[in-house]
Amino acid sequence: MATKSDWMRRGGALLGLVLLAACARPDARPGDTSSSVATLQIIAFNDFHGHIAEGDQSTVPPGSPAGAERVPAGGAVHVAAAIARLRAENPASAVVSAGDLIGASPLVSGHFLDEPTVRVMNDIGIDFNAVGNHEFDRGQDELHRMQAGGCAKFTLRAPCQVMPDFPGASFRFLAANTVHEDGSTLFPAYGIKDIQVGGRTVRLGFVGLTLKGTAEIVSPRGVAGLHFADEAATANALVPVLRGQGAQILAILIHQGGIMPGNGAPGDCTALSGDLNPILAKLDPAFDLVISGHTHQSYVCDYAAVDPARPFLVTSAGQYGTLLTRITLRYDVAAHRLAGKSAQNILVAQEAADAQGQAGIADLVERYRAAAAQVADAPVGTLGGPLTKEGDASGQSTLGNFIADAQLAAMAPAEKGGAQFAFMNWGGLRAPIVPGADGVVRFGQLYAAQPFGNLLVMKALTGAQIRQALEFQFERQEDQEEHLMLMSVSHGFSYAFDRSRPAGARVSDIRLDGRPIEDGVTYRVAMSNFMGQGGDGFTMFADAPVLAEGDADIDALEAYVAATPGRALPVRDRIRNLTPQ
Repeated sequence: MATKSDWMRRGGALLGLVLLAACARPDARPGDTSSSVATLQIIAFNDFHGHIAEGDQSTVPPGSPAGAERVPAGGAVHVAAAIARLRAENPASAVVSAGDLIGASPLVSGHFLDEPTVRVMNDIGIDFNAVGNHEFDRGQDELHRMQAGGCAKFTLRAPCQVMPDFPGASFRFLAANTVHEDGSTLFPAYGIKDIQVGGRTVRLGFVGLTLKGTAEIVSPRGVAGLHFADEAATANALVPVLRGQGAQILAILIHQGGIMPGNGAPGDCTALSGDLNPILAKLDPAFDLVISGHTHQSYVCDYAAVDPARPFLVTSAGQYGTLLTRITLRYDVAAHRLAGKSAQNILVAQEAADAQGQAGIADLVERYRAAAAQVADAPVGTLGGPLTKEGDASGQSTLGNFIADAQLAAMAPAEKGGAQFAFMNWGGLRAPIVPGADGVVRFGQLYAAQPFGNLLVMKALTGAQIRQALEFQFERQEDQEEHLMLMSVSHGFSYAFDRSRPAGARVSDIRLDGRPIEDGVTYRVAMSNFMGQGGDGFTMFADAPVLAEGDADIDALEAYVAATPGRALPVRDRIRNLTPQ
């Protein structure tokens, strides 16, 4: 007998048929214009990343003037209350997420494998979540557990630590362009939401898409056997399928986004830039809405200003549940056409009365917060100052250098493999570590800096591979002028770069303990298994032999902080920027 996970692996078509089989067609009579326009609502958000508690998340209120101050916002209780208020205003609503609902989460959710976030979203009653790149942080088996439930162990951390019998998500994950080798999708390609308005049924079709470049930014092991197809081509191919199932309004939930200058005020999409634009330009005009994410930006815009033949709304609601996008749709059920659409981003204010109205969610969050506090508040050691992730002109940060040193310290002993130096990827630095007034650093701060739970490995890399990796950093961000996203390197390793030189010749003077790196010599290099599997596009690491495996990265960082009281901050002298100014 097939399990629930097996059923889900068979892809989108089956779910679409199951959902639609029991649903009635719209009750619309030709020529009936009396009260035929139904007003529907879609409530959307993206990049929640497990921010269920009232943490330090904040945002600039939509519509604020340039330079406006950020205000506290978000938290599961307040998100739930805001959604409940919108539903009360218009019960004809759907609630959707455009990806990264889980993954890279604060300790209160992430330490418990994001079970708290899934439970919260079940209580809120969202309908669909398009799978984002961070949903793959713990691998496919664990992601399937998030949908199907259960307490099977697929990670270093134990599941069901606080509450037994994890139920899984009552909403559906969607992944139209995430495809197995046999052509089936990882999760259903689309979902249907039937909304009753005045005795009429209006059917909404949602296509869920993951950014095509996911395999380059997640652990290759987590997406083994998967292919991420072109987003626009995948969505376009589903238009006749959705129409054939009676969907009258078509929306895309895509975990890819753009960048809007200013404060993301409503307007046309001519100012929108980024990786979403080429996708929009190829989409079938049959789509009415594109609900996006990934860039953590706030925007609402009308793509008709770019291409009148594609008049869809394009939205994104920032990050961490600080904003919600309220999309209003006016559908003429008699004429079978969308009569009007509009959208606005609204602030999820932290109102004191919300907790009383959302007592169940408040109790759930508090239960996990209390469990997390025992872990988070534990003192680890002391530091000589704050570790920040902002890089200098050479791309170095004190946080990056410190973590690279910690990983080297963990893998340098002979019994651990005898690593000679370490690489740390820029994207793995998630938050600064700021000690208290007494210099004390607590575990929760370390976890916020490294929440992924990667394992350390030691790879055998030739000098030529090391040079190739250093050069690759600049090839992949040739158009990035303002911010250098470079690997951090441990003490004893150094190099120089000149971005004005041609590709392949930008890196020079690569040294280990003062001696030049030689292309034909093999070196022992510590890194996370994410990088070791070719993550962030460093494919030259993937095939290199693994000489040793170590502890989790967070454990290495904890041990390094604890080992030396008041440990001094690392000097940023390992990389030299020789680019002419």
